[in-house]
Amino acid sequence: MTNVASNMPEQAQEEAKPKKGLARWLPLFIIAGALGAFFALGLNKYFDLNVLRENRASLLEWTAREPILAIGVFIAAYAAAVAISFPGASILTIFGGFLFGLWPGVPMIVTAATLGAFIIFVAAKTAFGDALSQKAGGFAKRMEEGFRSNELSYMLLLRLVPLFPFWAVNIGAGVAGVKARNYLIGTFIGIIPGSFVYAGIGATAGDAFDAGEELTLSGVLLAPQTIALLSVFTILAIAPMIYRWRAGKAKDAQ
Repeated sequence: MTNVASNMPEQAQEEAKPKKGLARWLPLFIIAGALGAFFALGLNKYFDLNVLRENRASLLEWTAREPILAIGVFIAAYAAAVAISFPGASILTIFGGFLFGLWPGVPMIVTAATLGAFIIFVAAKTAFGDALSQKAGGFAKRMEEGFRSNELSYMLLLRLVPLFPFWAVNIGAGVAGVKARNYLIGTFIGIIPGSFVYAGIGATAGDAFDAGEELTLSGVLLAPQTIALLSVFTILAIAPMIYRWRAGKAKDAQ
């Protein structure tokens, strides 16, 4: 009887371990399921600039009639699209600029994108933990090496310059074990310039549509004003990393 009783806690712990392991992966399972449902329901077809062109009058009318509801729906839809790692979520930035202008469009876009990115970041960090970080390869390994020098500066750099897709940075930062504070600050600040550019295009999209001009994401990204703006912020993000590198070299030389 004594042996059975003494073994009960160990048996309970053993039974709890698989549940704990499954619970750890549950957020990613939910996100993967949501992404699958997103495509299965054909919702991805609405993430297209032609949809904006064809429905702009009704969208503007609805936004003017129900501004609070429109803001809530937009933020929720944007955050959800980013959270499930849908690669076309950036089109919503143009939608936001068209519907709400630079103000309050950009603050809404940045808030929604940061919220959605943080959800997938936490899910990846919870599921993979430090164990996978030690075995990571590819883009996750290169990110981890960059984060070692200066987490915040490197996070800003990744957000300002599209070295990796937005969704890949969300997951890679979680795998690399980035601190939540640095992740949130780097994401929030780092996506502001790009949000201004895309929202600015959206704010003038009505005139472009009336003139019969073509709007494309590649055209927006390669526009001179976009490259100039992102270059300035990239230099600001890299500066602390260069300073730390030079300081380290000077210290080694002494």
